[in-house]
Amino acid sequence: MILVTGATGYIGGRLVRKLEKGGHRIRCLARCPQNLAGRLPDAAEVVAGDALDNYDSLEKALKGITVAFYLIHSMGSARGFEEADRCAARNFAKAANKQGVRRIIYLGGLGHDRDLSPHLRSRQEVGEILRNSGVAMVEFRASVIVGSGSLSFELVRAIVEKLPVMITPRWVSALAQPIGVEDVLLYLEKAIDHSEICGGEIFEIGGPDRISYLGLMREYARQRGLRRWMIRVPMLTARISSLWLGLVTPLYARVGRKLIDSLRHDTVVTDDRARLIFNVQPMTYQKSLQRALRNEDREFAQTRWSDPLSSRGAVPSWGGMRFGERIVDSRSVTKVCPSSAAFATIQSIGGGQGWYYANYLWWLRGFLDLLVGGVGMRRGRRHPSEIRVGDAVDFWRVESINPGRSLCLSAEMKLPGRAWLQFEVAEHDNGCRIVQTAIFDPVGLSGQLYWYLLYPLHRHLFRNMLRRIAEISEERFCGKRVTADADAVSEYRTLPKELS
Repeated sequence: MILVTGATGYIGGRLVRKLEKGGHRIRCLARCPQNLAGRLPDAAEVVAGDALDNYDSLEKALKGITVAFYLIHSMGSARGFEEADRCAARNFAKAANKQGVRRIIYLGGLGHDRDLSPHLRSRQEVGEILRNSGVAMVEFRASVIVGSGSLSFELVRAIVEKLPVMITPRWVSALAQPIGVEDVLLYLEKAIDHSEICGGEIFEIGGPDRISYLGLMREYARQRGLRRWMIRVPMLTARISSLWLGLVTPLYARVGRKLIDSLRHDTVVTDDRARLIFNVQPMTYQKSLQRALRNEDREFAQTRWSDPLSSRGAVPSWGGMRFGERIVDSRSVTKVCPSSAAFATIQSIGGGQGWYYANYLWWLRGFLDLLVGGVGMRRGRRHPSEIRVGDAVDFWRVESINPGRSLCLSAEMKLPGRAWLQFEVAEHDNGCRIVQTAIFDPVGLSGQLYWYLLYPLHRHLFRNMLRRIAEISEERFCGKRVTADADAVSEYRTLPKELS
């Protein structure tokens, strides 16, 4: 059996799915197992444990394990992360040796300078502790991991997306050797079966390109179609840069400030044995970046570095959450009606039914859209209660639908970006939970201004829309008389007959 630590994280979450597809039996260690609910394959076992503060839980988690992936870090910790990393690694090494684990596989960071940043120094020190555990160990060291959701990639993206003019410090000339997340996962999986690796091997992994951080940003801007001006200022050091990073990327400032101190170092592969031994041909940076952007278009990234609660710090309550280039504003409500009743109300939205709250504002938005050449609200919908992928719903279109569970609408009005409105329902206690999520992918500064200037109105509108959806669903199910708000629709004839 294989143990994966850090399964709530960016790499760990994706690795679990890859291993499950490869037919491996998997056990996941998590401090809060409830955070993994609904995110793992059904066959994956989840155990509660804490490498930092609960040694006994580690022994239980490692019992019967042959291969263990160590994907834990403490950069999101408010206290000294280096000492926390040491303590967690020592506990894990001791427990793995005691339980007879055959191999530990660890993902660390590239760096060869003597004066390493605290982040890189800690990553390599953890590897050394695990190597001295008495258990055979494989350590991979990577530079920038390119994938929708990885921390290094998100930092590059946030800077390019938010700053039309960039005053670039000296560290942008430092060389990196970026590698796609798919290639990293392939290396990790292949390390399971290489029985000839029996010591404490270190393998450096990276793509075929050696490119500066300035080059990383320029290629991202090119693929996103963004025009960016970059002005070199030699006196702007990485340390000074870390101070304004919180203004550019507020969601992950706590982690990012520690990471950016590492950017002054070249992180390139000096030993190419990994590519030969594991027979992996990594993608170019251009291709891995294309895949990251395309994958995020197809699905809202499987896992993100920011998923673990420990890396977030305080969650902002205004303006929504930042996930990559997208801004996400989500809310939920619980009612006593079954999920089928709630979904029936949701899938009847738009057209003659209306939007359940402040219909005059929706019609005003449609009128303004017509004035600038958009589709407006004139399309309505194909059927009052039935819905399928590709259907037009006023100035939205059905992008995906999971009958009885979820509905995702993509916006077709004129916008400085792209937008989605998503609804999810699930059984909860004696009723159901309805989750409403607005997602916006802004383009340039105009997209940012659009979102934040209209956010108070959107927040009021979406919050009351969700409230009315929940009330209508509950009232219809309980047989109560529906009393609509003065500015909401007053007829519900489009609900399915079985709920009438």
